[in-house]
Amino acid sequence: MSVFSQQLKNHYHTIPRQPAVTIQRAGEPDQPITYAELVHGAAKYARALQNAGIRPGEVVIIILEHGADLIYAFWGAVLQGAIPSILPFLTEKLSPEIYRQSLSALINITTPAAFITYPAFVSEVQEAAAGADSMPTILTSADLPQEAPLDFQTLPGLQRNPNDIVLLQHSSGTTGLKKGVALTHQAVFNQLENYASALKLREDDVVISWLPLYHDMGLIAGFLLPVLSGLHLVLMSPFDWIRAPQMMFKAITQYQGTLTWMPNFAYNFCAQKIRPQYLKGINLSSLRAITNCSETIHWKSHQIFLERFAPHGLAPAALAASYAMAENVFAVTQGGGGHRPMSVDQIDAHDFQTKRIARPATDGNTITWVSSGTPLDNVEIRVLDENLQPLPERGVGEIILRSDCMLTEYFNRPHATQEAFLEGWYRTGDIGYIANGEVYVTGRQKELIIVGGKNIYPQDLERLANQVSGVHSGRVVAFGVYNENIGTEEVVLVAESETTDPAQRQAIATQIRQKINQGTDTVVRYVRIVEPKWLIKTSSGKIARGANRQKYIDTN
Repeated sequence: MSVFSQQLKNHYHTIPRQPAVTIQRAGEPDQPITYAELVHGAAKYARALQNAGIRPGEVVIIILEHGADLIYAFWGAVLQGAIPSILPFLTEKLSPEIYRQSLSALINITTPAAFITYPAFVSEVQEAAAGADSMPTILTSADLPQEAPLDFQTLPGLQRNPNDIVLLQHSSGTTGLKKGVALTHQAVFNQLENYASALKLREDDVVISWLPLYHDMGLIAGFLLPVLSGLHLVLMSPFDWIRAPQMMFKAITQYQGTLTWMPNFAYNFCAQKIRPQYLKGINLSSLRAITNCSETIHWKSHQIFLERFAPHGLAPAALAASYAMAENVFAVTQGGGGHRPMSVDQIDAHDFQTKRIARPATDGNTITWVSSGTPLDNVEIRVLDENLQPLPERGVGEIILRSDCMLTEYFNRPHATQEAFLEGWYRTGDIGYIANGEVYVTGRQKELIIVGGKNIYPQDLERLANQVSGVHSGRVVAFGVYNENIGTEEVVLVAESETTDPAQRQAIATQIRQKINQGTDTVVRYVRIVEPKWLIKTSSGKIARGANRQKYIDTN
């Protein structure tokens, strides 16, 4: 068994001149970093942490933009034996007030020993940590030693145990306390070994990624998988990609990229936003797997993407899918990508909605689901009914799983950890079924709304809407409705009000949008004000989210 630092040391000795990461920034020359340069850059951060008295096993929060500093800081913490956790950097898209509140709550539960950030951001961290029991050490690039002679003997990360926690992944969401998913060295290596097998990983694979490293898809598939496997990673900022999505295709063409991952919305986004002139000279024939992950997978999104880019070398067999979560390090399943075509299942809509059975059907009212593939070799999956009893094939219920790459705990949250497991099986909160050995994920028991890969908790939106004058208190419901044009869900909120005046209803809707945007950084495009008793309640008096969603769709 090995640990991260040992693997990095091996790469330093065996492939020192091979590119580890090539950083791409819009309007700038590419910045290649070899494995030797990666280790030397990381060693400076490790030495800075040592000088600051940070001990192995202590948490280091990293708040940096995509770039060399972020990469060096992460691996520097690893070499020091600390536990790195990457958080999003404050941008114009985030509310500063909410960001500070979230960061302050995270500091209180995680108790980090140190932060690594920019000099200009130090005051933000200090303000967020003001209520903590002790102020964490804050390091910046100004604290790095000019020279850090490389001596592996002095790096505590090499002495860590495979069962020690190596990193924390913090879940994304709107408000509330984020859960820190604690993962060991061994859990990550178990995941990478089995995921590499599912991908049929090769030594000449080149990974292209624009995904944020604070998300499990970006951190594992788009960072740790290639670096720990000794591959070449081409990494760009998600902000550059969103402004110019053709960057990814240019990188695939330039570097003969073979593997990449994207959430479902990105398939529609690329197909619709990239102008023809930006596709001149683009060749996607080297791409052997483009994996759809982190959102519900939609068949039409794949078809739109394939139709647009097949003329530029994209092979149908390259389309792939994965069901993944941070609690299992990353991948639970994998399908497509050349070694096995993606499966599509057309089922009877009535049986699915009323009997919770996925019965194959070819005519009438049907629903089409895309398979997320088969479980990795080290993953077991079951589907349970409402009484937590196992369901047969094609029975629709809650997906549970177990593997040797599960989280150790939700960091410093024993109650949340205990609640997440059922006799050693992790309760995902996702709804789906198994057919012919393949997993189909159809929804979320936890009622999350996922927009562009971001988790939005409807209860947060409802709480804020209830604070708006004119809204019938407690008579509000939020849910997601899938938009085929953009390939992701959009947030819909329905609120009851006594007023029948159209102008007053419009004013209430506007206030709800503003309140939610200020309180959660969530844009609610569709707010509908309805008369009293419009909303459907359950027999226990609760707002029936699913039934109201269907009523909205039927009456819209």
